[in-house]
Order: sequence, then C-alpha cells, then structure tokens
Amino acid sequence: MKCHTCGGKLEPVTTDLPFKLSQRAIVVIRDLPVLQCEACHEYVLEDPVMSRIDQILAGIAEGAELEVVRFAA
Repeated sequence: MKCHTCGGKLEPVTTDLPFKLSQRAIVVIRDLPVLQCEACHEYVLEDPVMSRIDQILAGIAEGAELEVVRFAA
C-alpha cells in the first residue's frame, strides 16, 4: 500500500494516539495498530481498527477529562 500524501511505502507499526472527544476530554489509545509511511510518517487507520476505536471511545465515562486505554483487537 502507498502513502496518499507522498507515495511512500506504508508499514504496519503500533503507536499511541490521542483522540479529543470534547473541549475538555482527551483519550489516549496505546498500542494502536496503524499503517505508517516510511518517508513522511503520515499514518492510516484501517476500517476494522477504526470500528474498534469507535467502540472504545463510546465506552469512556462522560465526565472523564483524560483517559489512557490500551487497544485490544
């Protein structure tokens, strides 16, 4: 698969990414599998991963300001 930004090669890696849910709420998902470009370091989230992220974010407590959760497929 090629990077949509620069055309470089995408490699599977795991990383930690923040998701801002509201003005005050941030969730950091650890060990997230992404496809990352070797050249420009842009990343792509595949559809099954994004579906799981949606499930994780839906389960976050409403009053939480900062949550750190580990991705589990």
